[in-house]
Amino acid sequence: MPTDTSRYLGEEALELRTILRRFVAERMPRPDAAAWDKAARFPRDVFDALAELGVMGLAIPEEHGGAGRDIHATLMVIEELSKRSMAVAIPYIMASCYAGMTVVDCASEEQKARWLPEIAAGRMLFAYGWTEPDVGADLASVRTTVRRDGDELVVNGAKRFCTGAGISDYIYTLANSDPDGARYHNLSLVLVPPDADGVTITPIDAMGVKGSQTTDVTFDDVRVPAGLLMGGADGWNNGWSMITGSGLDIEKLEVAAMALGLGSAAYEDAAVYAEQREQFGVPVVRHQSVAHSLADMRVDLYASRLVLDDAAERAARGEPCGVQTSMAKLFVTEAGKRVVLAAQTILGAYGYVADVDVERYVRDVLLMPIIGGSSAIQRNNIHKWSRRR
Repeated sequence: MPTDTSRYLGEEALELRTILRRFVAERMPRPDAAAWDKAARFPRDVFDALAELGVMGLAIPEEHGGAGRDIHATLMVIEELSKRSMAVAIPYIMASCYAGMTVVDCASEEQKARWLPEIAAGRMLFAYGWTEPDVGADLASVRTTVRRDGDELVVNGAKRFCTGAGISDYIYTLANSDPDGARYHNLSLVLVPPDADGVTITPIDAMGVKGSQTTDVTFDDVRVPAGLLMGGADGWNNGWSMITGSGLDIEKLEVAAMALGLGSAAYEDAAVYAEQREQFGVPVVRHQSVAHSLADMRVDLYASRLVLDDAAERAARGEPCGVQTSMAKLFVTEAGKRVVLAAQTILGAYGYVADVDVERYVRDVLLMPIIGGSSAIQRNNIHKWSRRR
């Protein structure tokens, strides 16, 4: 489609996209993507091959083995992978963004030197352990605790909807580190290995994004080295500033890029189907209602591209962009949902069949307005920040 290219992608990023699309066609064929979803399987061999393309380090500075902090290229990779399979797209985010960008922004210099080369090589994935059974958007109210005990940290509590915990190298765990401390000044972030003693991971049978494996996690007197406190010793009680910094803006853009990828894939499938499927002696695209639906889908995708690109460019420049990233997350995820559901309608009964990719797109896209801050939360943010201006 003419709208499938960010105007901010440089020549190298466009060349990488060509290579990536070839990789997707060869190593992530449609039948395999469907099989990963059906089996709720993370294709580690495909992920390792993807890492060899050098895409894991797009958000990491060159001095640490990366390619520089290229937000546009990173979002391009997320979008392209999302067109085919969340079983690869979300683990890519876990490596490049959850691990890479987080360590760049929040880790101590010693931690950066130790972890970033591993992340750039695709050998380290973070799962976010933030939300809990009784805590969603109100993250400052987490009940999971962490305490110091000599040269160790002891973690207790439970996390819910922890995507990818079982395939991660570390669960990036938000915990209360000072029960008597002031709100927002009593939180720390700890990296917990999923195979540590006392960690229990229980799969959740979620509707979509099955290959990345949604889980519940419990911590029962889990002991980890003090060196796994994000930010080093200075990170104690400073977790809130870490989760509300620039990484929050990037997370919103990541989810928007996934939604745009899903919407683009659904549009392409619906457009091909409408040209091939005949009813009443003509392809269904000749019926005005179908043609108008496809036109509306194109408008949503075009507008999504512009909104996402603008917010990403502001983030890339280091500008304050909380309201713009909230607008992008809100608009693009809701538009992506509209496009995918419209594609399902065009396919009719075929769009309801599990063996047809659009059915999987529907299950996956319904999550996008929820994760990374729900649409309601984004509307709250937009209104609050607009009043301040």
